[in-house]
This record gives sequence, structure tokens and C-alpha cells, in this order.
Amino acid sequence: MNWLQLLLVGIGGFFGAIARYMISRKLNNPEKAIPVGTLLVNLTGAFMLGFLMGTGVDALLLLLLGTGFLGAFTTFSTLKLEMSSLWRRGDRREFFFYAVVTYVFGIALAFLGGIIGVIFRSIVIMN
Repeated sequence: MNWLQLLLVGIGGFFGAIARYMISRKLNNPEKAIPVGTLLVNLTGAFMLGFLMGTGVDALLLLLLGTGFLGAFTTFSTLKLEMSSLWRRGDRREFFFYAVVTYVFGIALAFLGGIIGVIFRSIVIMN
């Protein structure tokens, strides 16, 4: 890995972390069981990463947007912390809802993003 690759990951990660923080701060409500902000960033990030992969962007752009921005934008550790909090509070229904929506829809959206990315790439290449 060279300095340009590290710089791209760092720049992308900087902006991804800020975007996640702002969205989570705005949408996560401690009075509500489901952390909507975290759910939104993880589902959006899954779709966006699928889209990037489907378009076949070059390696440097993938480092900036995929590894950097989306790596910092999405958050596996916060998801696990929030899920364990739901479980400890006894919010079992919310725990299972949050887990199923995150994993099932996350995989589905990544797959859908990939398909749309492939379609997008074929349209752009044809024009």
C-alpha cells in the first residue's frame, strides 16, 4: 500500500465518520427502542457498496468511497452495541426486528445495489 492509497482511505474515512455521526445524532432517539440512524446508515451503506462493486469503479475510487467513506459510514460495532443494549433492556421484539431488518435487508440492498450498478455501468458504456 502506498501513500496515495492510505490518503484516499483516510480522506474517505474522515468524511464517512462525520456523515454517520451527523445522521445518527439527528435520527437516533434514546426514547425509541430502534436506533433509526444506525439502521439507515448501515442499509444505505450496504446498497451503496453493492452499487460501487456493480459499476466496477477503479481501485483508487473504491479505496476512497468503498473502504474509506463507506467503511467509516457504516458501523458493525455500534450495531452490536445497540443490539446488546436492546437485549439487556428486555426489548426482545425490537432486538429481533432490528437484527432481521439489518441483516436481511442489508444483504438484499447490497445485492440490489450490485444489480443496479451493473445496469448503470452498461448504460454508461453504451453511450
